[in-house]
Amino acid sequence: MINEQLINPQSIVVVGGSNDLHKPGGKILHNILECYRGEISVLNPKQEIVQGVKSCKEIKDLPEIVDLAVIAIAARFCPATVKTLAREKNTKAFIIISAGFGEENEEGAKYEKEIVEAVNEAGGCLIGPNCIGVINHHHHSIFTEPIPMLDPSGADFISGSGATAVFILETGVGLGLKFNSIISVGNSAQTGVEDVLAYLDDTFDPDKSSKIKLLYIESIKDPDKLLRHANSLINKGCKIAAIKSGTSEAGMRAAQSHTGALASSDMVVDALFKKAGIIRCHGRMELATVAAVFMAKELKGENMAVITHAGGPAVMLTDSLSQGGIKIPAIEGPKAEQLQAKLYEGSSVSNPIDFLATGTAEQLGIIIDACEKDFDHIDAMAVIFGSPGLFPVREVYEVLHQKMRTCRKPIYPILPSVVNADDDIKYFQSKGNINFPDEVNLGHALSKVHNAVKPASASIQMKGVDIPKIRSLIAGFENGYLKPKQIQALLHAANIPMVKELFIRDEKDLSSKINDIEYPVVMKVVGPVHKTDVDGVSLNISGPKFFQSEFKRMTHIKGFEGVIVQPMLKGTELFIGAKYEPTFGHVVLCGLGGIFVEVLKDISSGLAPLSKEEALGMINDLKSKKILEGIRGQEGVDIDGFADILVRLSTMLRFATEIKELDLNPLMGSKDQIIAVDARVRIEK
Repeated sequence: MINEQLINPQSIVVVGGSNDLHKPGGKILHNILECYRGEISVLNPKQEIVQGVKSCKEIKDLPEIVDLAVIAIAARFCPATVKTLAREKNTKAFIIISAGFGEENEEGAKYEKEIVEAVNEAGGCLIGPNCIGVINHHHHSIFTEPIPMLDPSGADFISGSGATAVFILETGVGLGLKFNSIISVGNSAQTGVEDVLAYLDDTFDPDKSSKIKLLYIESIKDPDKLLRHANSLINKGCKIAAIKSGTSEAGMRAAQSHTGALASSDMVVDALFKKAGIIRCHGRMELATVAAVFMAKELKGENMAVITHAGGPAVMLTDSLSQGGIKIPAIEGPKAEQLQAKLYEGSSVSNPIDFLATGTAEQLGIIIDACEKDFDHIDAMAVIFGSPGLFPVREVYEVLHQKMRTCRKPIYPILPSVVNADDDIKYFQSKGNINFPDEVNLGHALSKVHNAVKPASASIQMKGVDIPKIRSLIAGFENGYLKPKQIQALLHAANIPMVKELFIRDEKDLSSKINDIEYPVVMKVVGPVHKTDVDGVSLNISGPKFFQSEFKRMTHIKGFEGVIVQPMLKGTELFIGAKYEPTFGHVVLCGLGGIFVEVLKDISSGLAPLSKEEALGMINDLKSKKILEGIRGQEGVDIDGFADILVRLSTMLRFATEIKELDLNPLMGSKDQIIAVDARVRIEK
């Protein structure tokens, strides 16, 4: 949908252009005039000259061809204006700043629909309505501030919210963040965040295009497109961070399964971003800080030297980095002693390296050189230096600036004195540097970037899953929860091991089968959804007398349809679940099983279909991973086999969207096998 007329128009008309810079039509014309070198027109029937530009009273008075129309008039006038421009002036790109459309009322939604139909009919591109506009190297069609200095190495920023885009820009500019382009899609009537990202992917030039993409998303209309193009861009060397605000109501219902109760729409977004390789952020400062980390030299190891003249911030940074898996190793030995001798008495080089409030620019340079050349186990440096109030700090910041350009190892500057040293920080940033004013924010952001996972493989791993058989079975199932035999058949087709079981319907059925039972066994009532809630599970039944007694008791449970008898297995209880979210597909969960699912809620998620690497990553994300590996003499489980089951289950789900909720809980895990003991599957066609 994005076209050349939007990105690099040869002619622009501002519809509703004004001399009043306090109005969107006035400010947007002013901003365009500041940088645009193509043909500019204004459409305003009430003015003769607008900001030095001759104003046309009617569309027929405009030049023969107008590539881009930037519209800032009342919503009710927009449909006719768009139609006439498209038909009479061959206009192929529209940015509608105006509000009062689908976000406001039904009448506005009707206007919006008319506009989209007209733009689509013309084969054009629509940004908005209800947006702040577009900024790139060719034109600044935006009515807000700040307008950052653009740099090809800066970030491409796509936002679903105009106001939020402004606030993120302000936050980023405060850190010294660079931008390459900004597109605010507003209501996304035709073009959404996913579509802009697709354009950036399709036109990506490794020598010219920005390698940093920032997204603010309010709704994901096409998850597959977002996944596909984010995955592609990251594989081309890009880095992407995004905020997804709000939670979708799609698929949210009163769920009866463990998975349905646990899986939120927000969890689905986490799974989608993880699969795509997108780093998810939850606030403006976090997004801007992650973007700033993207722009620094990449941290390729895990060992950081913290260089400081203040103890408190160094401790907080050390804590933050350590919690994120980045180490602050000790610095010791002869070379450490040589460095110590060059600093003031009372300084410490053990790491953090504290060279005191009286430390000088020269000493900072010596410390950085030592970390760069003498301490091979140090991979990067974080430098904390505010204004101690004893001397000007510009000389220190100049040294820091030079070292950041000459050192092979990354250096992350933390200059917290945004009031006391405001002029010096602005001087430092004017040289193209980023500042991380808060050490904890840097620690969290750096950890997120350092621990980011690569995009998942797009291929589907079959792993012995019989798709034709699964489709045949699904076709024969009715809506609702499947019967035990149906579940057995479905899991068998997916090559998922399930314990052998015997179904006993009534007393007559019991008398014919009781002699075939090998004890000890488990008895489970069939009928009620939650067996444990109605005391419908009996363990360690060791003989026929106890069995008959428990069977008789269970026949009185409301909803009784019979019992399932299974051999009593030992091992670690595991859990796998899945829930279908419209447009996204299935979110798959795993963790410890049994009651631990609800009590501990230690679960991780992924989006079907899963690769083996994704499945292992989900297991590694569990806080209970050590239990699965085996701890304090307790036998671990077959983690590789657990991952294989996750993959096979996700493959089945990819081809069976009629499955809305699924629980395998528990699976019994040992070092030799993982086997499903109980399962619940709900079908909805």
